[in-house]
Amino acid sequence: MTGFDKVKVTIRQTDERDVSLILGFIRAIAEFEHLSDSVMTTEEDLSKSLFGPRPYAEVAVAEVGNKSAGFVMFFHNFSSFAGKPGLYIEDIYVHPEYRGRGVGRSLMVYCARIAKERGCGRMDWSVLNWNPARKFYESLGAQAHEEWIIYRMGEKAFSELAEG
Repeated sequence: MTGFDKVKVTIRQTDERDVSLILGFIRAIAEFEHLSDSVMTTEEDLSKSLFGPRPYAEVAVAEVGNKSAGFVMFFHNFSSFAGKPGLYIEDIYVHPEYRGRGVGRSLMVYCARIAKERGCGRMDWSVLNWNPARKFYESLGAQAHEEWIIYRMGEKAFSELAEG
């Protein structure tokens, strides 16, 4: 593959046989974001959380030919203001050799279709402020909400809070 020609992309929902592929994508996005040391999940964790009795997220893979080119992990949240579910994109990643070729757009279109089919009021995701993909998201019609600050409470902190 040469240049930035668009490619034929197939998006497929994953199943339990894809756990090692999903973990590979998680490691790839962590490396891209300079967060490799933060990845603690295992194939067993993913299998239970994605394909167990109560799946907490869904994953789709973008394929070009017979090669996995990218992935998206998403789940539903809820907007009390809209009174509707939302679709939250936890991770979206395209291997470098496929960027600029329609793979990321195909993954976003896939999510938009799911959000529409499921009656969602919005789609949300977070992007590191240095990530060049911000221009791509804005080209799709997304807007940065810089007035909102993301707070995060890790397992240790919420365990301490829960114990009073």
